[in-house]
Amino acid sequence: MSMDFNFFMNDVVQQARQEITDAGYEELTTPEEVEAALERKGTTLVMINSVCGCAGGVARPSAAYAVHYDKRPDHLVTVFAGQDKAATEKARSYFTGYPPSSPSFALLKDGKICSMVERHQIEGFDPATVVAKLQQEFDKYCDEV
Repeated sequence: MSMDFNFFMNDVVQQARQEITDAGYEELTTPEEVEAALERKGTTLVMINSVCGCAGGVARPSAAYAVHYDKRPDHLVTVFAGQDKAATEKARSYFTGYPPSSPSFALLKDGKICSMVERHQIEGFDPATVVAKLQQEFDKYCDEV
C-alpha cells in the first residue's frame, strides 16, 4: 500500500513542479541556486510551492496569471516546501520578519524582502483575489514591461 502512495505522491509532486515551471518560473532546488537567484539585481518573485490543495487550486494558478500584467518582476523563481528543504530554508532566510508559510509569495528587490503574500492570504480565497494582491505589489515595486 505505501508503495502505491509513494507513486501517487511522486506524480502529485511532479505535476506541481511542472505546472509552475510551465508558467515561466525557474525552479531552484539547492541553497546555492537560491542564493544566486535572490542576489540578482532587480525584482524577484519567489513562489513557495507545496502539494496542499490551496497551492494547486489557488496559488499556482495565481502565479501563472499574475505575471500577465503591465508591471511584473524581473525574475520569477520557485522553491518547493517539503521537497527541496535546504533550498526552501535558504529562500526563507531572505524573508526577514515573516514566518514560514507555504504556499506563499515573496517579492524581493535587489535581494531584500519588499512584501509577502502568505498562506493565510491565499487559503480560502479565489485565484482572482490573489492575483489582485500580487499585482498591487507589482505596482509598488516593479517596472513596466
